[in-house]
Amino acid sequence: MIFLELFLTFLKIGLVSFGGGYGMIPLIREEVLASAWLTEDSFLDLVAVAESTPGPIAVNMATFVGSSQGGIFGAFVATLGVVLPSFLIILLIASLARMFLMKPSVQAMLLGVRPAVVGLILATGVTMLLSSLFSLTAIGDPIVIDFRAGIIFLVLVLFRLVLPQIGIKKVSPIFLIVISAVLGVVFYGVLGT
Repeated sequence: MIFLELFLTFLKIGLVSFGGGYGMIPLIREEVLASAWLTEDSFLDLVAVAESTPGPIAVNMATFVGSSQGGIFGAFVATLGVVLPSFLIILLIASLARMFLMKPSVQAMLLGVRPAVVGLILATGVTMLLSSLFSLTAIGDPIVIDFRAGIIFLVLVLFRLVLPQIGIKKVSPIFLIVISAVLGVVFYGVLGT
């Protein structure tokens, strides 16, 4: 039954993920591709949409995948599955916070988990970059350079590097998302293929 499968899949993701929504992206990718709920391209689109809509990225992704597979109830069970472990763990931590977080073993565990979370996020970023710019989804795939994606990427990097040099101290991620959306409409929509 798809509803139970959605709930259990996203419960597992919510239970074993550390580092917030971005740390969940590799696990969500692995599960939705293995279950054939999304293709690699539709997953990349999902990350872009989930990032640019309000709310936590992992919750947005779970809701979208659940909706695509089981409608409104599918969205509900997938979202419940991904949120439930964090909710229960936070309730437990909140009740034991002072005693729990000051223990050297807990501090050591948290310090040990941080590099793994950074590695997962970095690996996902590199995978998305290779897929977006070079159409590489597996070792041995032919390299097909998407010059339009490369131009958008370079424009965003330039904005991120140049704007602070001319006095704009903080570049808003929302601004960069809007710029990339406009460029996407121009390059992929107006100018076409």
